[in-house]
Amino acid sequence: MIQAATQFYSVGAVMQYLREALEFDEQLQGIWVRGEVSQFTHAASGHWYFSLKDAEATLRCVMFRQRSAGLPRLVPGQEIFAHGNLGLYAQRGEVQFVIDQVEDVGVGVLYQRFLALKAELEALGLFAPERKRAIPTSPAAIGVVTSASAAALRDIIRTLRLRWPLARVVLAPTLVQGDGAGEQIVRALTWLNQYQAVDVILIARGGGSIEDLWAFNERKVALAIAASNIPTITGIGHETDSTIADFVADYRAATPTAAAVAISPDIMGLRLLVADARQRLSGAAHDHLDALRDDLADAAHRLAREHPRVQHDRARARLTDAVATLQRQMQHRLSLERERLSGAALHLQALSPLLTMARGYAAITRDRDGAPVTSVAKVAPMEDITVRLHDGTLAATVTAARPHPPVRPQGD
Repeated sequence: MIQAATQFYSVGAVMQYLREALEFDEQLQGIWVRGEVSQFTHAASGHWYFSLKDAEATLRCVMFRQRSAGLPRLVPGQEIFAHGNLGLYAQRGEVQFVIDQVEDVGVGVLYQRFLALKAELEALGLFAPERKRAIPTSPAAIGVVTSASAAALRDIIRTLRLRWPLARVVLAPTLVQGDGAGEQIVRALTWLNQYQAVDVILIARGGGSIEDLWAFNERKVALAIAASNIPTITGIGHETDSTIADFVADYRAATPTAAAVAISPDIMGLRLLVADARQRLSGAAHDHLDALRDDLADAAHRLAREHPRVQHDRARARLTDAVATLQRQMQHRLSLERERLSGAALHLQALSPLLTMARGYAAITRDRDGAPVTSVAKVAPMEDITVRLHDGTLAATVTAARPHPPVRPQGD
């Protein structure tokens, strides 16, 4: 039980005390520390955040922009001498080494192993551009090699659901760091190649130190990636992290999310393309249908004009017009003929011998042949003749023919 006279301290007071204890301890100020760089981050502010580690411990470090400006960036695995002061970052309750100067000692042990394996595999041609295969950008099935509980897997699934939900995701769960991680990664790659019909394999892990990512720097993992019959893409660590697996894979993405983007088309863009194609197809179909309707209407109009009933009606109309025209022409012709006949009758009447006979003249014909007697020389004595008068005929016999004496021209 807490006694009534017990003194209480706030967390802030405790942190303030510890910070002052560290900052006023001369043995912890202006010291040199040797260690291997790990978990290096170059912040947007220009500050460097990283850790220095050795086989026994890890020390969080910061080097502010004023001190890091103009210096070459530190590399994970690089061994350095760092000069600075120890302090306390109260918000996190962490001891922090504020560095104002660094000097390179040399490459760390892990980084040396990394460079040696990289040189060996590069000499074997495993990094050659000509052996890289194209990564499908619209895969139907995607194999994912990562931890089932990793944030990287959640990022991949979320990105694929947003961009390409049509793809089937096949998870090959594995450790991604620590003892046995390399063997599990190899088994996951083998399982996907032998038993799963996937179009691409995505090998993923979040960021970390060179030790955290070391499973992807193992020789057996590199050889398993190189032996894969299925195209491979890596999304391991952050943009600045590089592993042997990245060099061997067919394509290296900066992060797990970037890898998911690289193998998935943007379905929204595809939807827009489909909508545009549908609109253009619909417009073309409507235009084609309109043209067909016009052709059909024209054909129906022409068919209606050529229909037997229409042709029959048209022929009947033509026949009716022809009959009417013929009747008009016949009436006109008859009228003309009547008028001509009347004229001819009047002319004939004017020339008729009956009119002459009515004035006392007669027309004489020979009975033997009916020939008109126009001269006394035409008949012989005792020949029978017929004398036609205006009101009848007389049968007579010629008893004598007495020609007139010729008429002499006057003046002779």
